[in-house]
Amino acid sequence: MLISQGHTMSELLSHVRGPSYCIRSENVKCMADCSSFVSNISFPSLTLKTTTRMIMQRLHLESSGSGVQCYKRGHRVIVGASPSTEDAVIATAPLTKEDLVAYLASGCKTKEKWRIGTENEKFGFEIKTLRPMKYEQIANLLNGIAERFDWEKIMEGDNIIGLKQGKQSISLEPGGQFELSGAPLETLHQTCVEVNSHLYQVKAVAEEMGIGFLGIGFQPKWGVKDIPIMPKGRYEIIRNYVPKVGSLGLDVMYRTCTVQVNLDFSSEVDMIKKFRVSLALQPIATALFANSPFTEGKPNGYLSMRSFLYVSPVKSGLITITIALACFPLFLMTPLAMINPQIFFSGHRFERYVDYALDVPMYFVYRKKKYIDCSGLSFRDFMSGKLSPIPGELATLNDWENHLATIYPEVCGQVGILYDEVSLQSVLDITADWTPEERQMLRNKVPKSGLKTPFRDGLLRHVAEEVVKLAKDGLERRGFKESGFLNEVAEVVRTGVTPAEKLLEMYHGKWGGQSVDPVFEELLY
Repeated sequence: MLISQGHTMSELLSHVRGPSYCIRSENVKCMADCSSFVSNISFPSLTLKTTTRMIMQRLHLESSGSGVQCYKRGHRVIVGASPSTEDAVIATAPLTKEDLVAYLASGCKTKEKWRIGTENEKFGFEIKTLRPMKYEQIANLLNGIAERFDWEKIMEGDNIIGLKQGKQSISLEPGGQFELSGAPLETLHQTCVEVNSHLYQVKAVAEEMGIGFLGIGFQPKWGVKDIPIMPKGRYEIIRNYVPKVGSLGLDVMYRTCTVQVNLDFSSEVDMIKKFRVSLALQPIATALFANSPFTEGKPNGYLSMRSFLYVSPVKSGLITITIALACFPLFLMTPLAMINPQIFFSGHRFERYVDYALDVPMYFVYRKKKYIDCSGLSFRDFMSGKLSPIPGELATLNDWENHLATIYPEVCGQVGILYDEVSLQSVLDITADWTPEERQMLRNKVPKSGLKTPFRDGLLRHVAEEVVKLAKDGLERRGFKESGFLNEVAEVVRTGVTPAEKLLEMYHGKWGGQSVDPVFEELLY
């Protein structure tokens, strides 16, 4: 499964409004910033971001709640918080690299078992002041949804930090971004129904509280200092470490939103094909769904500020490769891990990824229901019992899963392409002779120039036309009548105008060029 992370529901779905929230356009946080493999190549959005799903084994898709503890309080079921898995297993012997490779390989699934798992984030804000939701408001919202719609509460100490219902979960991101981690589903129609149901429930409670939700890739009005801090243990560790490795890391944590998709793969060979295609499609996905042109109340010079943050490793502390998936309109994007794509181009890819992940600095270890700060330390040392904060303690596969979930390469995957062999091979053929320099050029320029980025004898828009056609063909061959989800994306390609450019036109036109406040109404869910 490929995970994609990178943009927001808006950059994914654009601004979805009205009786049906299914189609409209924008970026898919395809967080476009994915399964059994992660396009979060979700090996996570961004993730895996901070959701509780594993990155590889169902490639995130199946378990956003694995390892949780349940207990009764009155007639309500409360779910105790944990990272992707609890530390219930005590290691009696050191892990080997073969153990770690086998863990990744266990994510392979036969084609009939491939599923689509989506994750989407939204910015909550006070309708009267436009200020971000405070934790107390989020807690009231979560409690309201739990009581009215029968969700189980996820607690960390005395704080409610999420909800769980079946294979779906709602979680709280570092800056209060509100995320739905969906169930593994077979078709895009099912994902659409899932998102609609989620938005209905959230709005039913939030509107009574004077709370709205904004679909956009980057917080358009408020600075980092204005974003309330969420009471989750792991976030404190990450918050303290990120500024040590990049000046924009806190912006990524607190001011970006994303939509992610988790997809499956059948084998190591299948995984590498999907990964290569996803890397190649990243700039196209960014261009199609670019939707973050404002920073602190003014145009920021980019069509996708969110993607700029992820392609600026010196500033953000991340090295990302974007993946876009066509789940809602066309692509869902998500940052997968900080990864060198060359490790997948030859040799044993699972083993190479393990070698890579072993050298990515750790954030924390979870023991006795507490997060222990191990930021900057090595998982290799952990396997040998040499972590200074917990000397002699040996790593378990649960710890490996938690570590993988903190790695974010950015890749872009598309259901109509990655789940269709003909379209998958066609994209491989189209991109086979793209040079490393051309790929890097696209990643650098697309956040500013979008589909108008020059490429070879034309524009990136011309390549996007081919990709969208292949995606449509692939969806039609799936036989679920899903190609209509590409209509909004096809229109972006036809006109060459991205969602961000439409917002900038309104800013300089009917908004008067003085304030971005109207965007909260324009992109209100």
